[in-house]
Amino acid sequence: MSAPSRSFDRLVVFTGNANPALASEICQHLEIKLGEAAVRTFADGEIHLQVQENVRGADVFMIQPTCTPVDRNLVELLLMIDALKRASAARITPVLSYYGYARQDRKDKPRVPISAKLVAKLLETAGADRILALDLHAAQIQGFFDIPVDHLFATPVLIDYFKTKADADNMIVVSPDAGGVERARAFAKKLNLPLAIIDKRREEANVAEVMNVIGDVRGHHCLMLDDLIDTAGTLVKGAEALLSAGARKVTACATHPVLSGPAVQRIEQSPIEEVVVTNSIPLSREGAKCGRIRVLSVAPLLARAIQSIHEETSVSSLFI
Repeated sequence: MSAPSRSFDRLVVFTGNANPALASEICQHLEIKLGEAAVRTFADGEIHLQVQENVRGADVFMIQPTCTPVDRNLVELLLMIDALKRASAARITPVLSYYGYARQDRKDKPRVPISAKLVAKLLETAGADRILALDLHAAQIQGFFDIPVDHLFATPVLIDYFKTKADADNMIVVSPDAGGVERARAFAKKLNLPLAIIDKRREEANVAEVMNVIGDVRGHHCLMLDDLIDTAGTLVKGAEALLSAGARKVTACATHPVLSGPAVQRIEQSPIEEVVVTNSIPLSREGAKCGRIRVLSVAPLLARAIQSIHEETSVSSLFI
């Protein structure tokens, strides 16, 4: 006999301190109010958290990208999940618009951790019932979980933006490295554009990386695509290589604007005309002041996914 389908009395969305603006925008699209929780810090740095409304029997979504400060935001998320579980929430779904530690997804050197796997187990142990993630650095991270994972992509948001460009027909999508070819190929297919690849290699020790462009970019508007921008070093070098190969101009886009260290300064001093990112991670003050960075919202996309999960309808139409 099959188990009866789950029904939920209420949909409740909470957020921590990582990206409250995104959570508020998601709630506006869902036409609900943001759940109330108090988060404060003890003098010794410990986090104190309390859910301030009744969640018994509710379907709860916790909006919390584990971005900088990564460790604090991760612990805050784990504590919130534990609090919700002990408050008898019917189902708890962390919404990870950015998954911290995702780049450590395999053992590529001796005696290193697989941090992405450890984070997955921490979330499960805390009490998460399913995961809603946006543009994981590596798709196989889904397999680190023994609970359902809905893995969304910001592709629809970015595609809608670049379709409006006046020279869209003259664009060519460029993967900044070999690891991003699959992502760039899928993006190019959706826009019906050609594809190029930047092959970077260090031919000798203590010698700068050599960038080779695979594909004809002469006279084209090059669109460099990645999942995240960290220090922007690879991005800027790639743009310079494309212009040296005859590209007319270079635009960059990525889902997650990590923008660590000198990233914003490098972008401002680079030949890149525009860097398009999403609000999966809030921009730093320096990033918000940069005129070359344009931010697109993923709130409508995440809101549709949350509503579909809550109503137990298909979210496959969002997986592009």
